[in-house]
Amino acid sequence: MVDASRRDVFKMLLAGAAAAPFSLRAAAAVACGPGHGTAARRRTGIEGQRRADLGNGTYLNPIVAGDHPDPTILKDGDDYYMTFTPFQACPGLVIWHSTDLLNWTPLTAALNKPLGNVFAVDLCKCQGKYFIYIPAAADGGDWSIHVIWADHIEGPWSDPIDLKIAGCIDPGHVVGEDGKRYLFVNGIRMIRLTDDGLATDGTLEHAYTPWRYPQDWAVEDFAPEGPKLIRHGGWFYLVSAVGGTAGPPTSHMVIAARSRSVHGPWENCPHNPLVRTQSVDEPWWSRGHASLVEGPAGDWWMVYHGYENGFRTLGRQTLLEPMEWTADGWFRATGGDLSRPLPKPRGGASSPSGLALSDDFSHNKFGVQWSLHDPGSNGMRRVRHDAGALHLAASGTSPADSTPLCCIPGDRSYVAEAALDLVGNAEGGLLLFYSPKAFVGIGFSPRELKTFEYAGELPWMRAPMPTSRVRIRLTNDRNVITFHHSHDDGKSWVQHGLRMEVSGLHHNVFGGFLGLRIGIYSANEGSLVVRDFTYRAIELS
Repeated sequence: MVDASRRDVFKMLLAGAAAAPFSLRAAAAVACGPGHGTAARRRTGIEGQRRADLGNGTYLNPIVAGDHPDPTILKDGDDYYMTFTPFQACPGLVIWHSTDLLNWTPLTAALNKPLGNVFAVDLCKCQGKYFIYIPAAADGGDWSIHVIWADHIEGPWSDPIDLKIAGCIDPGHVVGEDGKRYLFVNGIRMIRLTDDGLATDGTLEHAYTPWRYPQDWAVEDFAPEGPKLIRHGGWFYLVSAVGGTAGPPTSHMVIAARSRSVHGPWENCPHNPLVRTQSVDEPWWSRGHASLVEGPAGDWWMVYHGYENGFRTLGRQTLLEPMEWTADGWFRATGGDLSRPLPKPRGGASSPSGLALSDDFSHNKFGVQWSLHDPGSNGMRRVRHDAGALHLAASGTSPADSTPLCCIPGDRSYVAEAALDLVGNAEGGLLLFYSPKAFVGIGFSPRELKTFEYAGELPWMRAPMPTSRVRIRLTNDRNVITFHHSHDDGKSWVQHGLRMEVSGLHHNVFGGFLGLRIGIYSANEGSLVVRDFTYRAIELS
């Protein structure tokens, strides 16, 4: 028998025309709290989205939910800024802001021109200017590191400048004891920059031979990457990742070394690895790619990413763990069991938290929320924003080649709904999109309904259905997907005849290091008009 308080939760979540059906198991998870052995009640924020700050002096990871990998963080006075790997998304490099290290909200997108595939970047401030160093593989070509800069963090940001550092990713910027600027990259190698940071002033050279883990550990591969450097107490500390980014859950880890000079020699930390997933039973897998940052009250923290146990589909999410400096001048992580609440950073003004994904298109959120997947050099011209509507010109013939419009969910279960108008001979619909090789969804042409499962249409499910305007609802109940559609503006709904299970749509199956995003596609000829988009989380864990 369900008690009164739990019955109220059930009624609240099931009430209203916009409330999509979801399983009793998911509802019970809402009423009873999260798994992985934790008794913590998750605090919710905008649209029921999970929120790290529990409001009682503690927090529960992640601090930025959803696919926000390779965090690079900058302390700038009393403010903190962070950005993440955008991969093929454009606009990309959304800069998030916080004043307490815990509550984050997006400010702007720094990269507004397609660069191809963008990997882990580095955000820094030097000589009063802001810089982002960007590894990118344009049009399937070789990797090279680019840079953009701005006088103000909100922009405008410059166009990318190719530094012509070929074959490198994961830059980490540092000013040496000689006052010169350097980039460290995967390998771990280094190259000197000019004083303005906009060109190289030397050649790439070996910098550091990383610590090696025991051969019998279950990791993906050695892969030294993600070098981040700080200067503290007369030492340079080099924090990097080894063990591969995905693969087994116990892959990826945080290691450290130190030196009096950026030129070495580097001494490995005797406590390596400082962070590593030890067991598949832990709530966060493949933890790594860390940066160190000082908190508002002078305490210290690690920011890194990890996959959520059971939800690789959400991509790598941003985690915060306390650390402490030890008497011997090293440091160690002190978070312990990340499934349980931890004391929040001390000091700092309260910050806004999160981003409403619901969008009536009265304001242009293209770049901060919405981006195109791999738009190419001319793809950005497809998007036009009017008050109350977003117009997406048709491209390609199906979701696979249409470069859909995407946004990033951060919840295990949610309902998303979009109102779409077909203009001309356009075809459009609502998706969960990982890559052109992996997506599910339903779409409408002016003549028929189409169904897509695992990157292919199911021709046997085509159904005649003349359409010019449609609302589509997507319910994701812990990776079980149900679609509904309405042709009377939500007065009545029809459940689609196929339910889908998407827990396998992630990097270890399809590559690419991405997360499963909500997508809207526009294909064939004409355009799609998106007039309303709503999002609501339906669980608290």
